[in-house]
Amino acid sequence: MKQFQPGDVIEVKLPGGFAYVQITHNHPAYPEVIRALPGYYKKPPENILELASGQSVFTVMLPLFSAIERGMLEGRKVTSTKVPSSDSTFPTFRIPIRDRQGNVVYWWFWDGEGLNYDANPDAGSENMPLREITTTDTFIERLSATAPC
Repeated sequence: MKQFQPGDVIEVKLPGGFAYVQITHNHPAYPEVIRALPGYYKKPPENILELASGQSVFTVMLPLFSAIERGMLEGRKVTSTKVPSSDSTFPTFRIPIRDRQGNVVYWWFWDGEGLNYDANPDAGSENMPLREITTTDTFIERLSATAPC
């Protein structure tokens, strides 16, 4: 399986502009872990390295290299730079466990190696990404919803 490498910054073409993402991690059993960088640009920004040093908008798992290779979305590697320390640790993903009515009974948390659970997680867990492989359509929607620059 081909993948981008941690640190790679990818320009993703969107309707009417561009968004930028950075690969933070590769996992042997999952696709690339990607952090979305702020902004939706009509033309490429002048300093992509500065953009990549900033905060993440969201984090997802997506087989980005494969999606580009197969033409499911248009993108290209534009540079590679160090992943900021805020995103250098493998993220903890959350997984809802639901009852028959669809109510969340408890949450599993996965850190790339092991699982643990919590029936009453603190509010900080709401910001953790869901452990799912994002579709390209959802990925494009989420990137398109970032603030225009």
